[in-house]
Amino acid sequence: MIASSATAVLVLAACSNTPAPDIRTARVALGTVTEVVQAPGSVVARATATVTSPTAGAVAAVLVKDGVKVKAGALLLRIASPSAQAALVSAKQADARASNTGSVSVGSVSGGALDQADVTAKRAFDAARTAAAAIPDAGLKAQALTQIATAEGQYASAQAAARQALAQANSGLAGINRAAQSLADAQRAQTRAALAAAQATVDALVVKAPIAGTVVLGGVSGGSSPNSTSSLLSQLPASVQGAAQSLLGGAGAGSNASVVGVLEVGTPVSAGTSLLTVTDVSALTLAVSVDETDILTVRPGVAADVDFDAVPGVTYTGIVTSVDLAPTTSSRGGVSYVVRLSLDPGVTSTGERAPVPRPGMSAVVSLKVLTAKDAVSVPAAAVFRDGKRDAVWVVEGGVARRRDVELGAQGDALIQVASGLTTQDTVVVKGADKVTEGMQVGTK
Repeated sequence: MIASSATAVLVLAACSNTPAPDIRTARVALGTVTEVVQAPGSVVARATATVTSPTAGAVAAVLVKDGVKVKAGALLLRIASPSAQAALVSAKQADARASNTGSVSVGSVSGGALDQADVTAKRAFDAARTAAAAIPDAGLKAQALTQIATAEGQYASAQAAARQALAQANSGLAGINRAAQSLADAQRAQTRAALAAAQATVDALVVKAPIAGTVVLGGVSGGSSPNSTSSLLSQLPASVQGAAQSLLGGAGAGSNASVVGVLEVGTPVSAGTSLLTVTDVSALTLAVSVDETDILTVRPGVAADVDFDAVPGVTYTGIVTSVDLAPTTSSRGGVSYVVRLSLDPGVTSTGERAPVPRPGMSAVVSLKVLTAKDAVSVPAAAVFRDGKRDAVWVVEGGVARRRDVELGAQGDALIQVASGLTTQDTVVVKGADKVTEGMQVGTK
């Protein structure tokens, strides 16, 4: 919705001889016109972090008081968790067993027997050839040598087949060795991942401030946390999450509960239980919801006035820092965009510094999307819509004449006329709906 504020040096000349008291005219003047887009907003802290319990247990020590300011990394509390300690011991034992397994090998088949057979065969064939050479009959000698050569060839073929079979057997055994080693490596990877998760859970039992800010103990809505075991497990490879979960004994089961009331020593907690929040209010910003009909006029650098219901009578100021590209759709189907602004300190009417708003406070933000200085301007009541054109009634020689105009910045009180009028013109500024073309309208 567009609203506006406007300031102008506009001298209105009320007419003493108008035909009706409801019709008034005025000379067009120069003024400053500010077009404003009003939108609802809320205060946003610089950062807010919710700290949750990493696992089931009980509060062993609360090291800070409610409402104190802490630095990032400051110790906040300790959680006692026998189940987490037991899971760590179990994970260490499983990893040790996997480490002791070492390399896996099923050996290979030796070719020593084939080598020995080659030696024996060579001796036999040599002896046979020596004996054949001693045969006096040339025909019988040739026949014997032929038989020896044939037998030697058959032996060579059989030996080659045997060595090929041996190579295939050893190749198969090598594949088995590789598969067995891969399995052992995978098991070790699983135990190491489970050990890392268990160790991280135990380390997280000493809760530290994730950011600098003000601590609020207990009483916050629950949710998962980067410190929780569930989150740690989710960061592991999918192939090892199941093994890690089983080795942790289910310690990663999440919970959306929150501590209600006072957080003190002995308070039982579950994995994911919200323990406290840390809020950094060193810099406050505004998140404003601007309707789609107005968003195209909003850009970084636009100044704004901010009014809080909680601080009546005080106006704060801000500057647009960013405009979201992604829209937000309401339950009624309306589309809006989030605009983010810096928030400057407010000043009271007496010149004193106004109270600092709290995160979550609602505000009405007036975005000054367009300002025209020394602009030809008329009161907003002077402009009317005729079809698709904007127009005014110009008084010429005491007679009303319709004139089309192009508008610029549109304020609540004043509207800039970009073209169609000059400061020499007189226009109807009240009762324009009662004027007709050619109507007698008196002026001073």
